[in-house]
Amino acid sequence: MTSYEDQQPIYSDSTNAYNPTLLEQKWQDQWRKTSLYKTTEPKANQKTFYALSMFPYPSGNLHMGHVRNYVITDVIARYHRMLGSAVLHPMGWDAFGLPAENAAIDRGIEADIWTKQNIKQMKTQLVKLGLSIDWDREITTCKEDYYKWTQYIFLELLESGLAYQKLSTVNWDPIDKTVLANEQVDSQGKSWRSGAKVEKKKLKQWFLKITDYAEELLNDLNLLKGWPENVKTMQSNWIGKSTGSEIEFKIKDNKNTIRIFTTRADTLYGATYIVLAPDHPYADIIVNPERKQKLIDFRKQIINLSEQDRTSENKEKSGIFLGSYAINPINNKEIPIWIADYVLSSYATGAVMGVPAHDQRDYKFAQKYKLPITYVISKDKNHPLENIDKAFTSKGILVNSDELNGLDSEKAKEVITEIGIRNNWAKEKVSFKLRDWLISRQRYWGCPIPVVHCERCGVVPYPKESLPLVLSKNNDHRRKKSMECPNCSNNAFIETDTMDTFMCSSWYFLRYVDSLNTSKPFDLDLVNKWLPVNQYVGGIEHAILHLLYSRFIVKALNTRGLIDIKEPFEKLLTQGMVQGVTYRNPTTHKYIIKDNINDLTKPKDPETGEELEILFEKMSKSKFNGVDPSSVIDKYGTDTARMFILFKAPPEKDLEWDDSDVEGQYRFINRLWRLIDKVSNSKPFIKVKYKQLTLPTDLTKKEKELRKILHKTIKEVTNDLNDNSQFNTALSELMILCNALYNSLETCRHVVITESVINLTLLLAPFAPHLCEEFWSLLGQDGSVHNQSWPLYEESTLIEECYKLVIQVNGKVRGFIEVNTEDNDDILKKKVLDTDIARKWLAQNKPRRIILIKGKIINIVI
Repeated sequence: MTSYEDQQPIYSDSTNAYNPTLLEQKWQDQWRKTSLYKTTEPKANQKTFYALSMFPYPSGNLHMGHVRNYVITDVIARYHRMLGSAVLHPMGWDAFGLPAENAAIDRGIEADIWTKQNIKQMKTQLVKLGLSIDWDREITTCKEDYYKWTQYIFLELLESGLAYQKLSTVNWDPIDKTVLANEQVDSQGKSWRSGAKVEKKKLKQWFLKITDYAEELLNDLNLLKGWPENVKTMQSNWIGKSTGSEIEFKIKDNKNTIRIFTTRADTLYGATYIVLAPDHPYADIIVNPERKQKLIDFRKQIINLSEQDRTSENKEKSGIFLGSYAINPINNKEIPIWIADYVLSSYATGAVMGVPAHDQRDYKFAQKYKLPITYVISKDKNHPLENIDKAFTSKGILVNSDELNGLDSEKAKEVITEIGIRNNWAKEKVSFKLRDWLISRQRYWGCPIPVVHCERCGVVPYPKESLPLVLSKNNDHRRKKSMECPNCSNNAFIETDTMDTFMCSSWYFLRYVDSLNTSKPFDLDLVNKWLPVNQYVGGIEHAILHLLYSRFIVKALNTRGLIDIKEPFEKLLTQGMVQGVTYRNPTTHKYIIKDNINDLTKPKDPETGEELEILFEKMSKSKFNGVDPSSVIDKYGTDTARMFILFKAPPEKDLEWDDSDVEGQYRFINRLWRLIDKVSNSKPFIKVKYKQLTLPTDLTKKEKELRKILHKTIKEVTNDLNDNSQFNTALSELMILCNALYNSLETCRHVVITESVINLTLLLAPFAPHLCEEFWSLLGQDGSVHNQSWPLYEESTLIEECYKLVIQVNGKVRGFIEVNTEDNDDILKKKVLDTDIARKWLAQNKPRRIILIKGKIINIVI
């Protein structure tokens, strides 16, 4: 009787059609029934892997950006589960915030009701994506069992001196009627959320002292080897470390001094004026009484300018002279004191020295107001600076600097600072652009700040044992509520501000490891077991805000002894945007709805008849270029949507949505379906368990070729998933294997085909999880495909039996010869010398020397 190893199956055309809707529902029900994706306790010596997508705001509907983010993370989580790691892959909801509050107000319902409805809808959509999420660990930031611990963390920061309240000029959004952090105001001075032009107001606000960790946040970027360089650069620039000098200028006829930070102490001789920020406290003290009204008017003039407007290089700078003077400490010259819009009180000391000869901004300001311009640095001794119409900003040598003339400008920074240190008017100084994190918000749909205000005791922490301080309802959130002071029992009132929603998202990844804990926010042992997050996936737009705040909170909690880790995310993947075909009028820049265009090959504006631009832009409602994920899933199935998103572009690049490419992936999946259906319905089809496969020893050349392609595919797909998650190239390799299998059905024996289709199923499983569960079952295998081990490639199958050896004569290529891999040096030399190439060039002579680099070239030296 012929054994299964020697069987040559008979294949017939498939009669079973691929029905993604029924198939995917079937396996999702099975996964839910068996709790397949429930996080398991790691076994002894078992690796852990924490895969996490940035959790969504529950807007009510998933968009394609969501789908891309979550599918990328899901592939990574599934792959590491098959590698044998204990995997944590949770999901939750960033549920506080203005959009929910405004939507609820518009509809006349409570924000929590609106939010819960949206979460329910989006969770249903997420489940349809077939994600391997452990829903038992689901968190929602607006629920008391979560924001109780956000308040707890705030109190920890308050106790450690990292939270404080002060009167501050803040960014005010006139539409959303709330304060914005500097990071939430865009380069045009508009709110990142509402788009309103941001105004300035003075309010008492709560801040977190992120600046205390500026140096550590900057230095520890070097530890983040798995982060994209552009993200680390963005954070480094935002932190903005500058090393320089702090110089004190005495004020004429006044006991006060003005402190100025500069990185260009070498230009001190060229300082011809001083500029203060308009709200600098000294401005009101030193202003000449005759100029007091001008100061008031100037402040009114710039009150609603954003910091971006005031500091923009393209905007003309304005200022006024205060009528007072300072003394330049290096030469004792009197220089005028001004205020100007481009100086910010929140950066460094809120004062700068004007050196118009060596700073272009100062140069323009001096030209406008006819202030002195004194060049004190020249390119070299032979190039005096005469008749130039701009600032000289390069390095050089000092001129017009008394006894320091001729000194190298870099050296002069040290020398002038040392002179100032000896004379008590200078010191070395490090400054940062980073400012403390403003967390106060004047809205109700946020985490309440857990403090009370007592006339006798001042600010008093809300008792930890009484947390949570419960959220107020919409209609009374600004009404002061009384309570007994926890310290003195006198009457006190509860803080009415709520926290910035970034506070809620700055620690959520810690809660997932212990989401049901009712006695503390997280267990230290569990944090040490799972953290830092091994793979974090999200958009580049969070490079500064969310990621920087999360790093700060982790470092602050580490200082408090609550956790041992110092960084939250080991590896970061910032996925590109999903772009859709967009039709825009080039004159009006108005976006046109696709369905209103008659001829998409030559699109024209239906109203004006103008030819439209065809662009790929980020999907959005306002551009009418979005694609509803549910419409794609309903038509093609979840696995097709997943495969398209993963195949179309590398994850970090923008993805251009194209319906024809979606069709292409659907055809590929159907091709796979027909392949597995052919194999599983072949006659006879012997269901051999994966781990019991025994290959014959007499493999044919065709069978060896198929196995070589199989194991090359295993190697390449593994490398693609290990190295920067190159899903598109991994899927390309699987397509090659699929084609090879089709070409081998009639030439390879049953067991060889079976080995290949089983491994194809395993390799494809993270990408198309429903399809591969079905394949696994059709092929007669036990359990879930997602609980199987990742396949390993056999190095021996990849060794070439023969290769082309390049023949050189005196170092020049003259041809090649095909030789066997196992040929030794003597055989190779003999084969080469027997070739027509060698005989032609040797011409009866013996070679002087033969140089052989096995596997590559042989060089005959004549």
